[in-house]
Amino acid sequence: MKIVGLITEYNPFHNGHLYHIERAKSITGADTAIVVMSGNYVQRGAPAIMPKHLRAEVALKAGVGLILELPVCYAVGSAEFFAAGAVSLFEQLGCIDSICFGSECGDYELLSRIAHILADEPDEFRLRLQDALKTGMSFPRARQTALREYLKDDSLDLVLEKPNNILGIEYLKALYQRQSPIKSYTIKRIVSGYHDTRLSGSYSSASAIRRLLDYASQSVLVEKDGMFDEPVLSEVLTRLEGQVPLSCIRTLEETHRTRYPIYANDFSLLLKYRLLRETRETLTEYQDITEDLANRIMNHANDFISFDQFCDLLKTRDMTYTRISRSLFHILLNIRKSDIQTYQEQGYCQYARILGFRRDAKRLLSILKHSSKVPLISKLTQTGGLTSAGLAMQQNDIFASNLYESIITDKYKMPFINEYQHQILRI
Repeated sequence: MKIVGLITEYNPFHNGHLYHIERAKSITGADTAIVVMSGNYVQRGAPAIMPKHLRAEVALKAGVGLILELPVCYAVGSAEFFAAGAVSLFEQLGCIDSICFGSECGDYELLSRIAHILADEPDEFRLRLQDALKTGMSFPRARQTALREYLKDDSLDLVLEKPNNILGIEYLKALYQRQSPIKSYTIKRIVSGYHDTRLSGSYSSASAIRRLLDYASQSVLVEKDGMFDEPVLSEVLTRLEGQVPLSCIRTLEETHRTRYPIYANDFSLLLKYRLLRETRETLTEYQDITEDLANRIMNHANDFISFDQFCDLLKTRDMTYTRISRSLFHILLNIRKSDIQTYQEQGYCQYARILGFRRDAKRLLSILKHSSKVPLISKLTQTGGLTSAGLAMQQNDIFASNLYESIITDKYKMPFINEYQHQILRI
């Protein structure tokens, strides 16, 4: 059986994702796809708009064979850590023939060339990078400048500023550094731009869909015949028909204002509490928190109003909103530099947590049991094969998921579902 690996967030699932699944299987000749998906938090430094189990269910109905959860420390990591975590998991499964990722440019050769330069760091490139850093540029900006100068190609800025191109480069770099036998492919995104906020044709961005759902969530419930109706949601879902699969429309309708939407601002008071307990010194223990950022956080602590407002307050020319938000979630979720270093030294992902699978792809479970170099987790009580690092990673994942569930409980007055109570999905 040929298996293609897909690295995803599905936040939420839309037609572009369906195209990715079908096209990836077509160009790789794969019989089925295994997905590594971010859990309840995503790489841009935010909570997913809806819980992982709902997103996984829609993806399984769309044809994915099996879905694994990317541990939260990588799910909210920089592009480099996000990619390294996902690629390491695929490699340790021992059965993935290829991975296929989307990119804005669709130019595999260019992305691969850049990835090799970043991995090998030729002397000339390293010198140009050091010179750029000395001018006070942030590391991403300095690296972009060094690449442009090293390759003598001013058009590279158009490539290196696109988020999926950046992630693609990091996937290729991780595969190259690990000397992985997994083949890699890219397909050009046919959806509108990653940050586009308006619907476009049949392939709109997740950002545009989230914006519409946000609009629906701000609407006022209307009482009719003793029942509460959501007229704006009905309008939004009608507009989304043709943008997302029918199964996703149903999920969006059935769980609106009971399981989603969830936003960064819903975590504001929790973050404020955590920051009140920190000092400049302790803040630098968290992943991505530099001494400069720790000072900015402490200097502006009294000006904290909400999560989004605080990110806007802290951002600078060389420190983006996304970088700030990601760092704040590292504090909130207790993701520390020392833990990340331990995970790296011990092979990155310590286990493969199964969120769900299709019954017609049940053979995948048998294959994984024989090929995987890391423990397969279908029940959280299965901890016998985990190392101490694996136990620590799992406990952090459970904490992060329960924190997200607590937000749902508080916001929508729904019963709390402990992470241990969630059953593996079988579609």
